[in-house]
Amino acid sequence: MTIKTGLKTLAVTGVLSILIGCAPTNDNGPEQEPTETEPTNQSDDPLDEDSQTDDFNEDSSRDTGEEEDVEDDNVTLDLEEDIFNPSSTAVLVNKSYSLNEEDAPDDLVLVDVPTVLESVEIRQMRQVAADALKEMFSAAEEEGIILHARSGYRSYQTQVQLFNNYVENHGEEAANRYSARPGESEHQTGLAMDVTSESVNYQLTEAFGETEEGIWVKENAHDYGFIIRYPEGKEAITGYIYEPWHLRYLGKDLATDVHESGLTYEEYLAEGGLDIEINE
Repeated sequence: MTIKTGLKTLAVTGVLSILIGCAPTNDNGPEQEPTETEPTNQSDDPLDEDSQTDDFNEDSSRDTGEEEDVEDDNVTLDLEEDIFNPSSTAVLVNKSYSLNEEDAPDDLVLVDVPTVLESVEIRQMRQVAADALKEMFSAAEEEGIILHARSGYRSYQTQVQLFNNYVENHGEEAANRYSARPGESEHQTGLAMDVTSESVNYQLTEAFGETEEGIWVKENAHDYGFIIRYPEGKEAITGYIYEPWHLRYLGKDLATDVHESGLTYEEYLAEGGLDIEINE
């Protein structure tokens, strides 16, 4: 299987200029995940669709050693084939388990929901996640909740420059709390989307979790296959500050199981008997 590795320098630079903006602080002090730019200021499309990275390498699954199963009433996960397979919707991506530079989904599509920014790259998700996001946004709208998608897929190359920029401006320790090192970002899977709303000026902020929109997302996202990946009070486990805007697609059954457990994804897998590294 052929993999296209790398984006055009101009394309990466264009996305980076959108994503960087500044890392604002919230009322509690810690800096937030990158909050790209105001939607009204975006007019250029910095990414050529033909320059997208193009496939998951079937041979690039990470070496995981022995196979183990997690069995639940609704979900069965195979450690080797799912949790550490970059093409699986259940893939675990964090600071201990990273993707390769070559890992890139081959089924990226533009999301068919209201978006904030114009970059083609970050308005993409894998097809199954994009379909679920559209379903969730439509259901929310029926209840008077208007959501906007802000930042979805990011290539490895985009993350390299993004993380390096935050290190340069805020130091590595601070950057590591709200931005992922290359290969450690769920956005590279095409299964993550940062969502926001007009009530927080379309920004990514902890305050979103206290809005009508954020509360709806917290209570309903699992019904459409998503979890809030970095919940409040779990930074020691996830490695990242509370991000009520960061949704990760797992599929309806698995997302519902994780949501009802009240655990982070790492805790859920460990509770199920998987031998994974987890901070406690």
